[in-house]
Amino acid sequence: MGSGTKSASGAGTRSRPATPAALVVHGPNLNLLGEREPAVYGSTTLAQIDEQLKALGRELGLEVETFQSNSEGAIVDRIQAARGCIDVLIINPAAYTHTSVAIRDAILATGIACIEVHLSNVYKREPFRHHSTIADVAVGRIMGFGADGYMIALRAARNLVKAARG
Repeated sequence: MGSGTKSASGAGTRSRPATPAALVVHGPNLNLLGEREPAVYGSTTLAQIDEQLKALGRELGLEVETFQSNSEGAIVDRIQAARGCIDVLIINPAAYTHTSVAIRDAILATGIACIEVHLSNVYKREPFRHHSTIADVAVGRIMGFGADGYMIALRAARNLVKAARG
């Protein structure tokens, strides 16, 4: 992805690459996909999802970078570092969906178009999962399609980039 420097805050100052780029951020516990509650989250592993995203990205003409962390601060840092060098953010904030004003603020601060993804349909689950701190700052939300939701999001991301870049 383009070269450049980072500011002391860690925010990227790199220029946007010629090839459209998408950053996919996976939140806490998603590293356990395939093992954790397969009846809810499916049997596909995070590594498999990332491989599928990168392959689809090549088909769509998108550079795809993936990132997973169980740490809210690391997620905020990665979103901030994407400023100016990523065209679209696809994020599954996982448990932070319901609580993280910091992730919401990072998305707003970058000005990057954002698509929210969830493997399960949160409205078929416990009431506390129905609230999203980023729903109103996301271009759209995709949920309930398991791992396929990420692929749907990447196709939508390509359309957003195409419209923005002309």
